[in-house]
Amino acid sequence: MILPKTGLYAITQTVNKMPNQVISEVSAALKAGISLLQYRDKQPVNAIYLAGALKELCHSHNIPLIINDDINLAKLIGADGVHIGQEDGQLSYAREILGKNALIGVSCYDSLDRALEAEQNSADYVAFGRFFPSHSKPLAAPAHISTLQKAKNSIKVPIIAIGGILPTNGAELLTAGADILAVIGGIFDQTPYQSALAYQALFK
Repeated sequence: MILPKTGLYAITQTVNKMPNQVISEVSAALKAGISLLQYRDKQPVNAIYLAGALKELCHSHNIPLIINDDINLAKLIGADGVHIGQEDGQLSYAREILGKNALIGVSCYDSLDRALEAEQNSADYVAFGRFFPSHSKPLAAPAHISTLQKAKNSIKVPIIAIGGILPTNGAELLTAGADILAVIGGIFDQTPYQSALAYQALFK
């Protein structure tokens, strides 16, 4: 799978949800035109089944599936890649395990230096955030719009923004330099199809 250059990056919301509900919600978001999906589950119970089902669903729409944190799960189910944070293992280890064609993204928070280092070490995308108050990551340190502006001038891989992004504030981040908007609650807190569809005007 090829990493999209722009679009909506949906991240699963799994808290208090059965696997079939997550699958149903993702299916609705895919129909609304998301460009990328990340399976994120901080308390996984049935991760192999759910991740495998999401991979099949994504591939039926020609959309890459990225696994959050878990390099071994990504390898096990044949996901398209992995997203790693500051404490989720080295990028070089993920590349070694998943291979040269895997899509590997790195959380860079508000650090341009971390993003430059990730790009140098073969990351396929870099993610900055959170930019706005977020229910999914309420304790995450804020990132600044100026970081996106600086990144746009110095980084060649796609730049992803995350954190409290809504159809009403996403344009500001795209204008500043983000290529892709990553969203959890803005899609899955409500009706996923309608919610995901509301973002599409930002990319036209």
